[in-house]
Amino acid sequence: MAAGERPLNEVKFLTVAEVASVMRVSKMTVYRLVHSGHLPAIRVGRSFRVPEQAVHEYLRESFVGVETA
Repeated sequence: MAAGERPLNEVKFLTVAEVASVMRVSKMTVYRLVHSGHLPAIRVGRSFRVPEQAVHEYLRESFVGVETA
């Protein structure tokens, strides 16, 4: 296990609908992020599960703030 990784039994996975709710976007937007590789996910049957930490990291990296000099 690499540094900073949690054991799989401690990882919380979210459904596409839950991710859409957290991000306040449509489910289609989440599917696009998953298929484009911007948001990691695992496939369970015909549905996807996204690690909760991946959602937080994506939002943190995508944050557009005002830079102060």
